[in-house]
Amino acid sequence: MDALTERFEQERPRLRAVAYRMLGSAAEADDAVQEAWLRFHRTGAEEIDNVPAWLTTVVARVCLSLLRTRRNHREEPLDTRPEPDDDRRDPEQEAELADTVGLALLVVLDALGPAERVAFVLHDMFAVPFDEIATVIGKTPAATRQLASRARRRVRGGTTADADLPRRRKVVEAFLAASRGGDFEALLALLDPDVVLHADRFVGPSPAPIELRGVESVRRGAILASERARASELALVDGAPGLLMVREGRLAVVLAFRVDGDRITGIEVIADPERLAGLELAVL
Repeated sequence: MDALTERFEQERPRLRAVAYRMLGSAAEADDAVQEAWLRFHRTGAEEIDNVPAWLTTVVARVCLSLLRTRRNHREEPLDTRPEPDDDRRDPEQEAELADTVGLALLVVLDALGPAERVAFVLHDMFAVPFDEIATVIGKTPAATRQLASRARRRVRGGTTADADLPRRRKVVEAFLAASRGGDFEALLALLDPDVVLHADRFVGPSPAPIELRGVESVRRGAILASERARASELALVDGAPGLLMVREGRLAVVLAFRVDGDRITGIEVIADPERLAGLELAVL
């Protein structure tokens, strides 16, 4: 038993990394790894030719099942969905893992179908051959390759001929840094005097949409949202640089920017779940 446990513990960090990238939840990742341990214990190392590959396959299959269950729950009416288990959530642990992987990547991966996500994570992040992935998701190697390729295009946002993208990205990055740091002067330099901010009614605390006009109003709003900015990350939003705000591992708010020259002329703050679901997001 000691030898079996030691062999599994050698693989645990890698298995947890695989599971977290697939699931985006530390608690669910731990559950998947624990299930792999139980199956490993029942089978025994002497019955397995390649222990790392076998364990990776088990974890991937457990994750695929969880992802499919999660997708089904999303399609159910809200009042039938199970409540999250708050007692098992460790915010600091989640934040540490998210920093390692990247909030934007987790959000974009969450938009993929279960088989796409498994194929992309296993192949592009952990170099698992397509032949092995195919046995996990129940597809041919050729179909698995196509799934990973399609996921890769969605994660990276395809190619763009927009020569203005680097300049706009630099402006949005500067806005994020100034918001996080509460830098009044930097925000003033970035905002156009006639800047307009629109926020839908889901942003809160007002039950109605919010509109702020002028550099002072928008600057004050950005400073007040500095805590949210610390949980934000740069990403492509419908092909343009924007910000994703994540809460408990899930996309909560998106900021889309209009940039003219080196100044921000407009900010759209989106929290409406239907609008969020319709956005095309990609990792910069």
